[in-house]
Amino acid sequence: MRSFSFLVFLAVGFHSEFGHSIELPNIVFIMSDDQGYGDLGCYGATDLKTPRLDQLAKDGVRFTDFYANGPTCSPTRIGFLSGRYQQRLGIDNALKYQEMGRGLTPGGETIARDLKSRGYTTGLSGKWHLGYDQGRVPLDQGFDHFFGLLGGNHHYFKHMDRIGVPDLWLGREAIEREGYTTDLITEDAIAFIRKNQDGPFFLFLAHAAPHFPFQGPNDKDKLIEPKKKNWQLGDRKTYVAMVERMEEGIGETLAEIDRLGLREKTIVVFTSDNGGDVHSRNAPFSGRKSTIREGGIRVPCVARWPGKIPAGTTVSFPAITMDWSATIRRLAGFKADTDREDGIDLMPFLTGEKSEPPERALFWRRKNDASRRVDNPSRAIRQGDWKFFEKTDGSGEQFLFNLISDPGESENLIKEKPEPARKLRAKLDEWESAFANE
Repeated sequence: MRSFSFLVFLAVGFHSEFGHSIELPNIVFIMSDDQGYGDLGCYGATDLKTPRLDQLAKDGVRFTDFYANGPTCSPTRIGFLSGRYQQRLGIDNALKYQEMGRGLTPGGETIARDLKSRGYTTGLSGKWHLGYDQGRVPLDQGFDHFFGLLGGNHHYFKHMDRIGVPDLWLGREAIEREGYTTDLITEDAIAFIRKNQDGPFFLFLAHAAPHFPFQGPNDKDKLIEPKKKNWQLGDRKTYVAMVERMEEGIGETLAEIDRLGLREKTIVVFTSDNGGDVHSRNAPFSGRKSTIREGGIRVPCVARWPGKIPAGTTVSFPAITMDWSATIRRLAGFKADTDREDGIDLMPFLTGEKSEPPERALFWRRKNDASRRVDNPSRAIRQGDWKFFEKTDGSGEQFLFNLISDPGESENLIKEKPEPARKLRAKLDEWESAFANE
């Protein structure tokens, strides 16, 4: 059994809320956009190459049952930065283009703000999609540096959003810059790391790829127009090119960390914001983005921290995006706080200090709200091997799946196992009642 202790990584330290002095690791949290569970080599992909992320898994941990906070991007990103179920902030669905008045709470509590208070330099390279208006943009949410797009997606070469509004930013200023968005995000991430190599730093590397519009690095002349159907048209070949270019850039970022001698001083996490969309591979699961079937919410997750997380580790217990929020706060010396955290600290289980965590329930909800009506309104709970799923479109359909024997959710056991279904539904009702007015 390994004993978990904080090593002396950096010259910067402080007295934590635990009452002892700790040293601070650098934190790089990488999030892709709409990447399927099965779209990494280490998760079974055969038609795309991801050698750098596969190596990241070999050097650390690969999760088999990792979940996004939501089936679309804004909910999961809010869950990560707030550390809470996004429903606590009134968010079930992604923000619309140029939508004002929704997103993170203006000037609210985020892990970026927490880390900044501990002496971290905080940076976001990539996609935001958590609010356009004053108080909700990255520099108002605890980030010292921001380069990327405020919206949900944009043209990878012309850098405008789906309705034609320019959307490339440096801090608070709209900018023009030549290049493929994925490459520009990589360049910015590497520059941020170089500038802040003396640490400690927190980098949220939030790639826009492989979200539509489907444009590979050689598709500069491909016809992609705002407000047109071709904005979402694509194919698997283009999707693969987008994933591979993003993965190549992630490899360059990891290589820079190593070159600067920061490998042992830096925890690196990679995951996706939700399940893959139309051209992705979510195998072996059913469903896709915008559903809370497994294919819409189960995502890849790998992490590396040499000397702390044993190489070649596999974790099979259910975990969720906001668990990394709680983990990051522990690494910065904050006590567990149920008013700030709905997740758990993963580190003791990754280091071997503790065995698998106590069984707990995880919850998801997709519903109509003031912003929009959605496809597939539904809610779900997973606890242990069981998942209860209920459509909330008026049909009254309910499902119970054993995810160990039936990961593809093909056999509905609601009639054969009424008691587990009843108990899970009661827990789901109790959880949802906290957000009844949202």
